[in-house]
Amino acid sequence: MKHLITTLALSLFAISTVQAQVMPTQKTDDLIVQKAKVRYLKDLDLLVFEQKVKGKAGATIPSAAGKMDGAPVLSYVFPTSLQPADVGFKDVEGIVALAVTSHPDFDDTPLWDENNNAQFDDDGGIFHTHWVVLGEDNRVPGGLSVKEIKSEDVAKVLPPTAPGMPMYLDSPGHSIILERNTLRVVVPRYRIGGKRSFNYDAVTAYLEVNTSDSNRPLLGVYEVYSVLSGDLSLPYTVSK
Repeated sequence: MKHLITTLALSLFAISTVQAQVMPTQKTDDLIVQKAKVRYLKDLDLLVFEQKVKGKAGATIPSAAGKMDGAPVLSYVFPTSLQPADVGFKDVEGIVALAVTSHPDFDDTPLWDENNNAQFDDDGGIFHTHWVVLGEDNRVPGGLSVKEIKSEDVAKVLPPTAPGMPMYLDSPGHSIILERNTLRVVVPRYRIGGKRSFNYDAVTAYLEVNTSDSNRPLLGVYEVYSVLSGDLSLPYTVSK
């Protein structure tokens, strides 16, 4: 874990000197994190993850690529010190992160209808939640990618709410509230292994899907817009 965090911290510097192979979503004030906190509400037995940005939370969304290969993924991310098993992943190590994403080219939340139109496959562009496991990856400028699953039986290592893609990505369906400059995610404590104490950070980033280039990951980090701590050291703790 410490090695991966150090790698990401170094990659933040490298981003400015490495030419990306993609065209990221333009950086706006909506992607500049100014404050963050995670609160445990004892009377409701749940946690509230919160990011405050300089602009309007969720107002910037990526432009569709029109296909899966090259599809943009814009994300507000909470890297944490939680373990993969805490959120239902098996047989993997890495940085567990709660990601709030928008990607209009595809829908990877088959159990949830985020736009409430009675269709479950048309709302990938609506900001929604994922748990992911990040690992070091020097094939992309951001230095990280969502870890891929090498075994054929994806279902054995993913939670039952996962969309079944061959990587450590879950679609838990946690509620999101976007209000002016603030993004909040409501997470029942039992959905993170009963944990109420852990470290975290707050990041905004651009990822992209790749299905054609074997020299790049399936879902890699190409640009980091903002890191609250400055070095991704996960210095923040849950308040009560």
